[in-house]
Amino acid sequence: MRTSHTVSYLSLAAVAFCGLNVFAAGEELIGRKAEEWQVSNWQGSEPLTLKGLEGKVVLVRWWTAPHCPFCAKSAPALNEFHESYAEKGLQVLGFYHHKARTPLDLDEVKAFSQKFGFKFPVAIDDNWTTLKAWWLNQKNDWTSVSFLIDRKGVIRHIHPGGQYVKGDEAYAALKAKIEELLAEK
Repeated sequence: MRTSHTVSYLSLAAVAFCGLNVFAAGEELIGRKAEEWQVSNWQGSEPLTLKGLEGKVVLVRWWTAPHCPFCAKSAPALNEFHESYAEKGLQVLGFYHHKARTPLDLDEVKAFSQKFGFKFPVAIDDNWTTLKAWWLNQKNDWTSVSFLIDRKGVIRHIHPGGQYVKGDEAYAALKAKIEELLAEK
């Protein structure tokens, strides 16, 4: 019996590691108005606010480096979405949340942003303030979460963590939702 449970847990861990969205984490947040974020140290942009981005579809991805394989694997998708849809009204944002035991180094964050090829704005979520308010305080665990917010500031899709890579189910779902929201007026 114990072996059966171990195999089940390992199977779920393997599915989660592959980035498949098997849990409905965050479903209770869909349809809610997103709270204004509390982030700082903007790179690639003047400080942006959610209110100031009304009228745009906003994709927010929390990321960290260098030890997050999900962040590295999802970076190409974020770059593709930015390149493909920015002119159509999508604003991609990267919110860095520091996990290392060493002090936060803004130059390192900038270097990792460049390594990932980010051409969209990146900000620092100090003390994980916005991540906690939007996600972790709702009893969700993953920190590499992505929120897709419509033109009115309403949360319409959440990728609860892990990766999304071109060709997988999570990538296809996110891309389809971006296209749906961009088509809305």
